[in-house]
Amino acid sequence: MKLQETKHHPRKKPPVHRIKSVTPGSIAEEMEIESGDILLSVNGQTIEDIFDYHYLTDDEEVLLLVQKANGEEWELEIEKDYDEDIGLVFENGLMDDYKSCTNHCIFCFIDQMPKGMRDTLYFKDDDSRLSFLQGNYVTLTNMKDRDIERIIHYHLAPINISVHTTNPELRCEMLRNRFAGEALKKINMLSEAGIEMNGQIVLCKGINDGAELERTIRDLTAFVPGMRSLSVVPVGLTKYRDGLYPLEPFGKEDAKEVLEIIHHWQEKCMKQYGLHFVHGGDEWYLLAEQELPEAERYDGYLQLENGVGMLRLLMEEFEEALLAFQTDGKKNGAQKLPTREVTFATGMLAAPFLTALAEKCTAAFPEIVVHIAPIRNDFFGERITVSGLITGQDILAQLKGKPLGDALYLPVNMLRSGERVLLDDITTDALSDALQVPVDIVKSSGQSLLAAMTGINAEW
Repeated sequence: MKLQETKHHPRKKPPVHRIKSVTPGSIAEEMEIESGDILLSVNGQTIEDIFDYHYLTDDEEVLLLVQKANGEEWELEIEKDYDEDIGLVFENGLMDDYKSCTNHCIFCFIDQMPKGMRDTLYFKDDDSRLSFLQGNYVTLTNMKDRDIERIIHYHLAPINISVHTTNPELRCEMLRNRFAGEALKKINMLSEAGIEMNGQIVLCKGINDGAELERTIRDLTAFVPGMRSLSVVPVGLTKYRDGLYPLEPFGKEDAKEVLEIIHHWQEKCMKQYGLHFVHGGDEWYLLAEQELPEAERYDGYLQLENGVGMLRLLMEEFEEALLAFQTDGKKNGAQKLPTREVTFATGMLAAPFLTALAEKCTAAFPEIVVHIAPIRNDFFGERITVSGLITGQDILAQLKGKPLGDALYLPVNMLRSGERVLLDDITTDALSDALQVPVDIVKSSGQSLLAAMTGINAEW
């Protein structure tokens, strides 16, 4: 799990589409469009959002009206390949205001956050457009008929939907929105229009599990194969729940029961549709202390960002890279790697799994010493065990003064997207200074993990 941050902007009427940058070597650069210029229209039409822009510019002949910094308006005729990008990057990536969530979900993670963090972490988005742009999951309660019509018109897909339950009354209770049950009808509209979907269930103990989970899975199989996958993930509970709906954490036996339901429906769906359809998040398997499903059971890893199959894929990639590393190394005459000692910080949940991979590395290369440092989440509470919600202050408190070796590695999902900053605004440079060790980032692939452990790119 990782918090999604959305940079939202105050409404401007009419919308002002200011250009942030121009891609080097692009058509826009050739046309002398510059940072700070404003796009007024495309083919004589004003632009509502990024989808209008892409739809109108995905043509061989495009007419842009651009306002320069000095107020001049340039009309630019462009001839290009059908889907060739013009090369404009806008200050507001959505080219419109972000729609905030109108629900008050009983399981909302943002409601469980402490005060004093950066503003973007408290913004609750429920914007269907972010589903296509960033893979966000949306509840459909924020969508009007016109939004559905635009999705169908542009044939945008796939859309990721937070279903949670197909029981209309229960959905209204869980989302605390009297229109939440009615919003389920939009799934029918999208399905009938041939729009591909992925579904998500955030499971809450004693509420939408058990027979309700069975009902939801059964109802959603009616949309297969248009609905390509359905994930079931456990609710995340922090220590900041005073005054919130009383929710209980799942235990080992609970996880086993959830997986029994999922596996039962996987078998049925495989026989009927040729795909497993419903998938349990990795947390269920670790909590139940069960083996992860084999790679084929994930139907192509459609919900990796939702924590479904990440560990299996990481293991497969790691073992494949390790074998190739050993084989190619022998071919190239490599006998021994330089002595190396490194530490990898992670959440409590995945620590045993990463420890097993580290042992495989050191068994192959005894000169490599790998420490796995599970970080207890004191900031959000010990019930939060995933690496994506680890803060810099917890890393500092638990690793300061400990021998970390030549480098400390953090998984990329601990950081703000595109930056070297953790949830509590502590930077990797600050960590490095405090811990007196270089701090680096490891990407979420088995090849990157092996390369970080050995200090050598896995591809010779």
